[in-house]
Amino acid sequence: MVFMRFCTLVRCQHRSMSVVSKVTPQVQQPLNYVNGKRKDGSDDESFNLIQPATGDEVREVRSSGKSDIDEAVCKARDAYKSWSQMSGFDRGNVLKEAANIIRKREEELARTEVFDTGKPIWEARYDIRGCADTIDYYGGLAARITGEFLPLSNGSFSYTIREPLGVVGGIGAWNYPFQMAAWKSSPALACGNTFVFKPSPLTPLTAVMLGEIYKEAGLPDGCYNVLQGEAKTGTLLSNHSGIDKMSFTGSVPTGSKIMEMCAKDIKHITLELGGKSPCIIFEDAVIDNAVTGAMLANFLTQGQVCSNGTRVFVHKKILGQFLDKLILRTKKMKIGDPNLEDVTVGATISMEQAEKTLYYVDLAKKEGAQVACGGERVTPSDPTLKGGYYISPCVLTECKDNMTVVKEEVFGSVMSVLSFDTETEVITRANDTEFGLAGGIFTRDLSRAHRVAGALQAGSLYVNNYNVYPVGVPFGGYKKSGIGRENGPETLDYYTQVKSVYFEMGDAEAPF
Repeated sequence: MVFMRFCTLVRCQHRSMSVVSKVTPQVQQPLNYVNGKRKDGSDDESFNLIQPATGDEVREVRSSGKSDIDEAVCKARDAYKSWSQMSGFDRGNVLKEAANIIRKREEELARTEVFDTGKPIWEARYDIRGCADTIDYYGGLAARITGEFLPLSNGSFSYTIREPLGVVGGIGAWNYPFQMAAWKSSPALACGNTFVFKPSPLTPLTAVMLGEIYKEAGLPDGCYNVLQGEAKTGTLLSNHSGIDKMSFTGSVPTGSKIMEMCAKDIKHITLELGGKSPCIIFEDAVIDNAVTGAMLANFLTQGQVCSNGTRVFVHKKILGQFLDKLILRTKKMKIGDPNLEDVTVGATISMEQAEKTLYYVDLAKKEGAQVACGGERVTPSDPTLKGGYYISPCVLTECKDNMTVVKEEVFGSVMSVLSFDTETEVITRANDTEFGLAGGIFTRDLSRAHRVAGALQAGSLYVNNYNVYPVGVPFGGYKKSGIGRENGPETLDYYTQVKSVYFEMGDAEAPF
């Protein structure tokens, strides 16, 4: 299993990088990044940056207002004129150099990501390494963004040119802040676009660091810009007439609003939204692998992953055996300081998200579910962490399809276990959702795996594993889970437009 092998490797390596604190430069410096320089926002409004692991208020961050967005878009528009005219090979070299710099600074970036998100350090390292690979991947594809030649009758011909869209706006979520910036900016830049990005106000730090890395790698000023702010800033960016495309990751209600805003100017748009994905475990599955997969499908990043397989369907024949092993392993997960190498459960992103998670657990109990383990607020022994938001991973049993916790996206470490009898039954139940982001299938029957994968209405499916994102494999959803794909070659289609050119080699003819 690629994910767990990597985690074991990084835990064994010697780490000398000190923990990022509230006085570290990347935390206290200005957090807007426009035209190659850090600067503060100029809006009257601001928001507080809070460290999830401790609950401490770190600093006040000034939001970006209309003038900030105007400036960033203007600089991006100016930079587009030259960046879009560079060869794909030259653009790709910049991206590949940025990937190399990220690898050299992996520990610093990972520690900053831990400070920002509360996720365990081993997971943050995995995220950063994957982002370097993604940027490297699009650097390699940049020179291959070409059109096609079509010979026609009588010597005439046509060819197509694949051109960038212009200035791309991006809005990211807080669970994978560096990944959001990397996954959205690298294909946009590879295609010749320039980029203006708004991170989540909960996790503003590493997107700015990526901008500095891009500049060090040779990216011209203005090609990548970062604007901090809350919903108001996102609205201004989405409505800006100088933005040609928006890429958003987040909730369905917010994605719907952004889509509506973009419709006014007929902007291009890609959306990566929520999910309530099924993880189906058949009676012939390898139980230990199925338990591992279910945990990967629910407990990474404290359960705050849009693709999580939170509806775990287990065949009745193996339900008892599966639950025994699952509960034993879940109880052994270590909760605490996310900077420690042996901690497997870090802090929930905010008090609001923690309270929401606990609310769903309480509601599930009222609706008839049983708490097999977890689902409680935990206070680590370290007194510096007493204000953090720690919740023990929760396994709910006796779940039914009509329960609120089974139907709605919790975005916390809450696994709902359901039983089933037949393949046809579980496919119908798995597809009975407005979402369609991901899904998992655990079986040793290759024919069944192909059959079920073909029947599930989801954009990303995992067979005998879960939540792995190899570079080059497209990621995105069906139904209300989104529009478009990220992380694969198909992504380039969403950052370019096609121009057709026809050449007549004979005489023009007309009936008049």
